[in-house]
This record gives sequence, C-alpha cells and structure tokens, in this order.
Amino acid sequence: MNRKNKKARTGIVVSDKMDKSIVVKVERIVKHPLYKKTIRRSKKYMAHDESNKCKIGDTVQIIECKPLSSRKTWRLLEVVATA
Repeated sequence: MNRKNKKARTGIVVSDKMDKSIVVKVERIVKHPLYKKTIRRSKKYMAHDESNKCKIGDTVQIIECKPLSSRKTWRLLEVVATA
C-alpha cells in the first residue's frame, strides 16, 4: 500500500446506515484570524467500509483513494477505538 502522497484523517463515525459506507466527522482546531480565539471546525467525509465493521461512535482513520462514487473518495484504513 502506497501512502506516500495520500491524505489521512482521523474522525468519529456518525452514520453507518448504508451498505459498505460510513460517514466520518473530522474535527480540526483553528485560530480565528481576527479575534485569535481557537474554534472547532468539522467536516463530514463519506468513506468505504468493505466489511461493515464500523459502528456509530467508533474512532477511525480514513485515507484518500480514487473516486468510488460521486461522494465517496475515502476508504477505511483502521478502527482506532470502538465506542
């Protein structure tokens, strides 16, 4: 597996209702450009879960891959912690 140029993200599974797909919420902390307060920004990614092993609340690591559908361009790399 070549991970040299691929992006990886760690997040929490918020939906597993689809077959072989999960929705992962990734949070990042940024500093406001004017007020300098740290704020949380989050984004949801749809990822491919071949074996349907993820449940809601699991902490997972996803990696970028070729487009599998119109919205799915990430796949599950590993389950870091279970809920």
